[in-house]
Amino acid sequence: MNENLFASFATPTMMGLPIVILIIMFPSILFPSSNRLINNRLISIQQWLIQLASKQMMSIHNHKGQTWTLMLMSLILFIGSTNLLGLLPHSFTPTTQLSMNLGMAIPLWAGTVFMGFRHKTKASLAHFLPQGTPIFLIPMLIIIETISLFIQPVALAVRLTANITAGHLLIHLIGGATLALMNISPTTAFITFIILILLTILEFAVALIQAYVFTLLVSLYLHDNT
Repeated sequence: MNENLFASFATPTMMGLPIVILIIMFPSILFPSSNRLINNRLISIQQWLIQLASKQMMSIHNHKGQTWTLMLMSLILFIGSTNLLGLLPHSFTPTTQLSMNLGMAIPLWAGTVFMGFRHKTKASLAHFLPQGTPIFLIPMLIIIETISLFIQPVALAVRLTANITAGHLLIHLIGGATLALMNISPTTAFITFIILILLTILEFAVALIQAYVFTLLVSLYLHDNT
Protein backbone atom coordinates (compact mmCIF):
# COMPACT_ATOMS: atom_id res chain seq x y z
CA MET A 1 0.00 0.00 0.00
CA ASN A 2 3.02 2.29 0.36
CA GLU A 3 3.72 2.01 -3.35
CA ASN A 4 3.26 5.17 -5.36
CA LEU A 5 -0.17 5.16 -6.93
CA PHE A 6 1.21 6.39 -10.24
CA ALA A 7 4.30 4.17 -10.31
CA SER A 8 2.74 1.88 -12.93
CA PHE A 9 2.43 4.83 -15.32
CA ALA A 10 6.15 5.64 -15.24
CA THR A 11 8.06 4.98 -18.44
CA PRO A 12 9.88 1.63 -18.07
CA THR A 13 13.61 1.55 -18.59
CA MET A 14 16.25 -1.12 -19.06
CA MET A 15 19.86 -0.30 -18.21
CA GLY A 16 18.86 3.35 -18.04
CA LEU A 17 17.34 3.35 -21.53
CA PRO A 18 13.60 3.69 -22.20
CA ILE A 19 12.04 0.61 -23.78
CA VAL A 20 8.75 2.22 -24.80
CA ILE A 21 9.50 1.63 -28.49
CA LEU A 22 9.85 -2.12 -27.90
CA ILE A 23 6.58 -2.17 -25.96
CA ILE A 24 4.81 -0.26 -28.74
CA MET A 25 6.13 -2.69 -31.36
CA PHE A 26 5.16 -5.78 -29.36
CA PRO A 27 1.40 -5.88 -30.25
CA SER A 28 2.24 -6.41 -33.93
CA ILE A 29 3.50 -9.90 -33.00
CA LEU A 30 0.01 -10.84 -31.79
CA PHE A 31 -1.52 -10.65 -35.26
CA PRO A 32 0.00 -13.48 -37.29
CA SER A 33 -0.41 -13.76 -41.03
CA SER A 34 -0.91 -17.03 -42.84
CA ASN A 35 0.30 -18.11 -46.27
CA ARG A 36 -1.91 -21.20 -46.29
CA LEU A 37 -4.84 -21.65 -48.64
CA ILE A 38 -7.17 -22.39 -45.70
CA ASN A 39 -6.66 -20.30 -42.56
CA ASN A 40 -6.93 -21.60 -39.02
CA ARG A 41 -9.67 -20.48 -36.63
CA LEU A 42 -7.63 -17.72 -35.01
CA ILE A 43 -6.77 -16.00 -38.27
CA SER A 44 -10.30 -16.51 -39.59
CA ILE A 45 -11.77 -14.79 -36.50
CA GLN A 46 -9.19 -12.03 -36.80
CA GLN A 47 -10.05 -11.39 -40.44
CA TRP A 48 -13.79 -11.51 -39.71
CA LEU A 49 -13.46 -8.89 -36.96
CA ILE A 50 -11.36 -6.64 -39.19
CA GLN A 51 -13.86 -6.90 -42.03
CA LEU A 52 -16.75 -6.19 -39.65
CA ALA A 53 -15.07 -3.09 -38.22
CA SER A 54 -14.00 -1.80 -41.63
CA LYS A 55 -17.49 -2.30 -43.05
CA GLN A 56 -19.09 -0.32 -40.21
CA MET A 57 -16.57 2.52 -40.33
CA MET A 58 -15.86 2.91 -44.03
CA SER A 59 -19.35 2.42 -45.51
CA ILE A 60 -20.09 6.15 -45.15
CA HIS A 61 -16.95 7.24 -47.03
CA ASN A 62 -16.43 8.00 -50.68
CA HIS A 63 -13.49 6.68 -52.69
CA LYS A 64 -11.03 9.22 -51.27
CA GLY A 65 -12.03 8.41 -47.71
CA GLN A 66 -11.81 4.65 -48.28
CA THR A 67 -8.11 5.01 -49.09
CA TRP A 68 -7.65 5.43 -45.32
CA THR A 69 -9.07 1.97 -44.58
CA LEU A 70 -5.73 0.27 -43.97
CA MET A 71 -4.52 3.07 -41.71
CA LEU A 72 -7.70 3.15 -39.61
CA MET A 73 -7.84 -0.64 -39.24
CA SER A 74 -4.19 -0.67 -38.17
CA LEU A 75 -4.99 2.09 -35.69
CA ILE A 76 -7.88 0.27 -34.02
CA LEU A 77 -5.88 -2.97 -33.82
CA PHE A 78 -2.90 -1.19 -32.30
CA ILE A 79 -4.88 0.75 -29.68
CA GLY A 80 -7.08 -2.23 -28.80
CA SER A 81 -4.19 -4.67 -28.39
CA THR A 82 -2.12 -2.13 -26.45
CA ASN A 83 -4.99 -1.45 -24.06
CA LEU A 84 -5.59 -5.17 -23.50
CA LEU A 85 -1.91 -5.91 -22.89
CA GLY A 86 -1.85 -3.09 -20.34
CA LEU A 87 -4.35 -5.01 -18.20
CA LEU A 88 -1.81 -7.76 -17.57
CA PRO A 89 -0.10 -7.61 -14.15
CA HIS A 90 3.16 -5.62 -13.97
CA SER A 91 2.73 -4.37 -17.53
CA PHE A 92 2.97 -0.89 -19.02
CA THR A 93 0.19 0.74 -21.06
CA PRO A 94 1.53 3.29 -23.58
CA THR A 95 -1.97 4.72 -24.11
CA THR A 96 -1.94 6.12 -20.56
CA GLN A 97 0.67 8.61 -21.77
CA LEU A 98 -0.91 11.81 -23.10
CA SER A 99 2.16 12.54 -25.22
CA MET A 100 1.78 9.29 -27.14
CA ASN A 101 -1.94 9.78 -27.67
CA LEU A 102 -1.33 13.30 -28.92
CA GLY A 103 1.31 11.85 -31.22
CA MET A 104 -1.38 9.64 -32.76
CA ALA A 105 -4.23 12.16 -32.75
CA ILE A 106 -2.53 15.27 -34.13
CA PRO A 107 -1.11 13.77 -37.38
CA LEU A 108 -4.36 11.94 -38.15
CA TRP A 109 -6.46 15.03 -37.44
CA ALA A 110 -4.09 17.23 -39.45
CA GLY A 111 -4.27 14.79 -42.38
CA THR A 112 -8.06 14.96 -42.45
CA VAL A 113 -8.05 18.77 -42.23
CA PHE A 114 -5.48 19.12 -45.02
CA MET A 115 -7.54 16.81 -47.21
CA GLY A 116 -10.57 18.98 -46.55
CA PHE A 117 -8.79 22.20 -47.48
CA ARG A 118 -7.34 20.53 -50.57
CA HIS A 119 -10.45 18.84 -51.99
CA LYS A 120 -13.30 20.85 -50.39
CA THR A 121 -11.81 24.29 -49.84
CA LYS A 122 -15.06 26.26 -49.92
CA ALA A 123 -16.94 23.79 -47.73
CA SER A 124 -14.08 23.67 -45.21
CA LEU A 125 -13.93 27.44 -44.96
CA ALA A 126 -17.72 27.60 -44.71
CA HIS A 127 -17.55 25.72 -41.39
CA PHE A 128 -15.91 28.76 -39.82
CA LEU A 129 -18.87 31.00 -40.69
CA PRO A 130 -22.38 29.51 -40.91
CA GLN A 131 -24.71 31.04 -43.44
CA GLY A 132 -26.97 33.82 -42.17
CA THR A 133 -24.69 34.85 -39.30
CA PRO A 134 -25.25 38.47 -38.14
CA ILE A 135 -22.36 40.75 -39.03
CA PHE A 136 -21.54 41.68 -35.43
CA LEU A 137 -21.14 37.98 -34.51
CA ILE A 138 -18.79 37.11 -37.37
CA PRO A 139 -15.45 37.74 -35.53
CA MET A 140 -16.62 35.86 -32.43
CA LEU A 141 -17.91 32.87 -34.41
CA ILE A 142 -14.72 32.61 -36.44
CA ILE A 143 -12.68 32.52 -33.22
CA ILE A 144 -15.00 29.95 -31.62
CA GLU A 145 -15.01 27.67 -34.68
CA THR A 146 -11.22 27.92 -34.99
CA ILE A 147 -10.78 26.94 -31.34
CA SER A 148 -13.25 24.07 -31.71
CA LEU A 149 -11.31 22.83 -34.74
CA PHE A 150 -7.95 22.84 -32.97
CA ILE A 151 -9.42 21.27 -29.83
CA GLN A 152 -10.44 18.09 -31.69
CA PRO A 153 -7.07 16.25 -31.48
CA VAL A 154 -6.66 17.29 -27.85
CA ALA A 155 -10.11 15.90 -27.05
CA LEU A 156 -9.22 12.64 -28.81
CA ALA A 157 -6.02 12.20 -26.83
CA VAL A 158 -7.42 13.32 -23.45
CA ARG A 159 -10.47 11.03 -23.78
CA LEU A 160 -8.33 7.96 -24.41
CA THR A 161 -5.79 8.85 -21.72
CA ALA A 162 -8.40 9.64 -19.06
CA ASN A 163 -10.48 6.50 -19.60
CA ILE A 164 -7.54 4.09 -19.60
CA THR A 165 -5.80 5.80 -16.67
CA ALA A 166 -8.97 5.94 -14.56
CA GLY A 167 -9.60 2.23 -15.05
CA HIS A 168 -6.06 1.29 -14.06
CA LEU A 169 -6.22 3.48 -10.97
CA LEU A 170 -9.50 1.89 -9.87
CA ILE A 171 -8.08 -1.60 -10.31
CA HIS A 172 -4.99 -0.61 -8.35
CA LEU A 173 -6.99 0.93 -5.49
CA ILE A 174 -9.52 -1.88 -5.19
CA GLY A 175 -6.78 -4.51 -5.45
CA GLY A 176 -4.85 -2.81 -2.66
CA ALA A 177 -7.98 -2.56 -0.54
CA THR A 178 -8.67 -6.27 -1.05
CA LEU A 179 -5.20 -7.21 0.18
CA ALA A 180 -5.49 -4.89 3.17
CA LEU A 181 -8.88 -6.31 4.18
CA MET A 182 -7.88 -9.98 3.99
CA ASN A 183 -6.53 -10.00 7.56
CA ILE A 184 -9.15 -7.59 8.93
CA SER A 185 -12.42 -8.79 7.46
CA PRO A 186 -12.34 -11.78 5.08
CA THR A 187 -16.01 -11.29 4.18
CA THR A 188 -15.46 -7.69 3.13
CA ALA A 189 -12.30 -8.73 1.31
CA PHE A 190 -14.26 -11.33 -0.64
CA ILE A 191 -16.85 -8.71 -1.64
CA THR A 192 -14.16 -6.30 -2.81
CA PHE A 193 -12.51 -9.17 -4.70
CA ILE A 194 -15.79 -9.81 -6.57
CA ILE A 195 -15.96 -6.09 -7.34
CA LEU A 196 -12.37 -6.27 -8.59
CA ILE A 197 -13.22 -9.15 -10.95
CA LEU A 198 -16.26 -7.29 -12.31
CA LEU A 199 -14.21 -4.12 -12.75
CA THR A 200 -11.52 -6.05 -14.60
CA ILE A 201 -14.12 -7.47 -16.99
CA LEU A 202 -15.46 -3.95 -17.49
CA GLU A 203 -11.96 -2.70 -18.23
CA PHE A 204 -11.55 -5.32 -20.95
CA ALA A 205 -14.68 -3.89 -22.57
CA VAL A 206 -13.49 -0.31 -22.05
CA ALA A 207 -10.12 -1.14 -23.66
CA LEU A 208 -11.85 -2.27 -26.85
CA ILE A 209 -14.54 0.43 -26.80
CA GLN A 210 -11.98 3.22 -26.44
CA ALA A 211 -10.01 1.87 -29.40
CA TYR A 212 -13.23 1.82 -31.43
CA VAL A 213 -14.28 5.32 -30.32
CA PHE A 214 -10.87 6.84 -31.09
CA THR A 215 -10.82 5.33 -34.58
CA LEU A 216 -14.49 6.15 -35.21
CA LEU A 217 -13.97 9.82 -34.38
CA VAL A 218 -10.99 9.98 -36.73
CA SER A 219 -13.20 8.36 -39.36
CA LEU A 220 -15.92 10.98 -38.78
CA TYR A 221 -13.37 13.80 -39.08
CA LEU A 222 -12.26 12.23 -42.36
CA HIS A 223 -15.85 11.98 -43.57
CA ASP A 224 -16.41 15.69 -42.88
CA ASN A 225 -13.38 16.60 -44.98
CA THR A 226 -13.76 14.30 -48.02
